[in-house]
Amino acid sequence: MHDYARCYSCLCMITSGMSDLPLARRDQIAGRLSAGQAVIATALADEFGVSEDAIRRDLRALAAEGRCRRVYGGALPIVGGMAPMAARIGQDRERKLALARSAARSIAHGEFLFLDSGSTNLALAEVLPDDFDLTVATNAIDIAATVLHRQDLQLIVIGGSVHPAVGGCVDADAIMQVQRLNIDRCFIGACAVSAQGGISAVDPTDATFKRTLLSLSRVSVAMVTNEKLETRAPHRIAGAKTISQLTVEHDAPAARLALLRRAGATIMTATPPG
Repeated sequence: MHDYARCYSCLCMITSGMSDLPLARRDQIAGRLSAGQAVIATALADEFGVSEDAIRRDLRALAAEGRCRRVYGGALPIVGGMAPMAARIGQDRERKLALARSAARSIAHGEFLFLDSGSTNLALAEVLPDDFDLTVATNAIDIAATVLHRQDLQLIVIGGSVHPAVGGCVDADAIMQVQRLNIDRCFIGACAVSAQGGISAVDPTDATFKRTLLSLSRVSVAMVTNEKLETRAPHRIAGAKTISQLTVEHDAPAARLALLRRAGATIMTATPPG
């Protein structure tokens, strides 16, 4: 009986230790993100000797707590170490182009568009319809450069101090300039989208700019990649139902879309890439 009790005690200790392992691993990952490091799911799985699914669960939990921003293949720090716009441009390009092509179908002839900063909106600038007599305003340097090459588009650039992570101007000067515009359709960048948290942003200044942009736009569209669904960032911009249309990827998780629809969101599904 004594040996049985001792073995049972050891088993309980082992089981307890195993249950603590995911939390300890998650704390280590959170520590790296807090230090400004990006993390890659495959590398973490190899390092900790667990499946990629386990790592993805960790990253989903951290994103839900507002401690990281999930991206395809891993996660980025939520503050301090956010990857600059230049580093995001080439990520998941075909998926972003698929979103952009689908969202562009809603554009009408003669509209005054605003393209907010963001790599998916940059993809939209590449696929805007030809000869639609469009005027395009933007606060983003890369988007302005892309639109400038189109002879059939009128370009308005919102200036100010360029935020390196945002990739555009979102300071007080930019807000004053955008307040003078009557916008038909804005394509707003979103760092995170969820049923409860709505549309949110990592940077507080960027969030203020986006709120102003929404208030001045007749129609608003947000193109949302899968990793942003049911995640949140610290600074709320608007409720999900406030956006006129969320354009999501062709393989967006049905359960997450159901939550957004219950929150009042209007959703359009993009065609597959290619």
